[in-house]
Amino acid sequence: MSEKATTTVKCLVWDLDNTLWQGTLLEDGEVRLADEIREVIAELDDRGILQAVSSKNDFEPAWERLVQLGVAEYFVLAEIGWGPKSDAVRSIAEQLNFAHRTVAFIDDQPTERAEVEFHLPEVRCYPAELAAELTALPEFTPATRTVDSGKRRQMYQANFRRDAERAEFTGPDEAFLRSLDLELRIMRATGTELSRVEELTQRTSQMNATGVHYSDEELRGLLASEDHEVLVATLTDRFGTHGAIGVLLLEKRPAAWHLKLLATSCRVVSFGVGAVILNWLASEAADAGAHLLADFRRTDRNRMMEIAYRFAGFDDQDCDCRALLPVSETDGVERLHLVTERRDPPDTMRLITPDLGARVLEEQRSRG
Repeated sequence: MSEKATTTVKCLVWDLDNTLWQGTLLEDGEVRLADEIREVIAELDDRGILQAVSSKNDFEPAWERLVQLGVAEYFVLAEIGWGPKSDAVRSIAEQLNFAHRTVAFIDDQPTERAEVEFHLPEVRCYPAELAAELTALPEFTPATRTVDSGKRRQMYQANFRRDAERAEFTGPDEAFLRSLDLELRIMRATGTELSRVEELTQRTSQMNATGVHYSDEELRGLLASEDHEVLVATLTDRFGTHGAIGVLLLEKRPAAWHLKLLATSCRVVSFGVGAVILNWLASEAADAGAHLLADFRRTDRNRMMEIAYRFAGFDDQDCDCRALLPVSETDGVERLHLVTERRDPPDTMRLITPDLGARVLEEQRSRG
């Protein structure tokens, strides 16, 4: 089975006339949205699948009709005009930064589907007759469904507004970041949040330090371990929430803390979140009198994460504490080392975190 056939759809692009609604807007003047299609739109949105429009129509009357039908808010992008549908679908994929294999297109016209398939062979195309059945198809059923799934469309819409304001901002990057009222919250994961953690390890590749994907069962085992911390990071600003954007898996030893995994969402790289998390963790380890050791495994996509570690001061020099955490010579893992010290908090965002260092010291005293 091809990768395209097994990949979950991230965005469905709808044609309008005789596909999303019944009738042709320019000819009939009045069109109708069937109840079952309205339900499909809402259900896909709840699953975290984004939706967009590609229609050969005049933009203003078509968008006005979507507003009147009460569904305009569900569409993150609308390419409404008279150009080729393949150009519209390509533009939508580029604006969302989605691979073509994660995009689907539905249209009642075989010639339109054929044109998209010819120019964009990785995009999956569906006839309008299947519109009411899309939610039953496996490619429209994400493996994980989290509290962030139902917010994904709002997060993308907020990001478009954020990008538009950034384009008009004339000051330096740090001044713009301070204007956002950013709040980074790092918290211990609970059982109800594990699906968010699992989703991050599954979806994140460019900013995943090891490329390892943890299952729900593995995460629950770590959550139950007294020697491990499973942490999830969320980010919000004045435009709205970015949702869960980071996960840390940390093993605590008296002499060294072992960062088994750090993964952050690619969409928050420009906010410097990775560096903020590493600086905070270095301060916490310093309070506990521990070194930091971090696993890193090179993949074909995570060069940015290596740069983040090196910039934070991690190196591959020997240290006595590395003997406590031997590395297999065959697993491809490098163990990077950091001598910890307190670091200044960020001046571009508010940081809300647990006190890991104090907890470790208390645990050590209780073990006596």
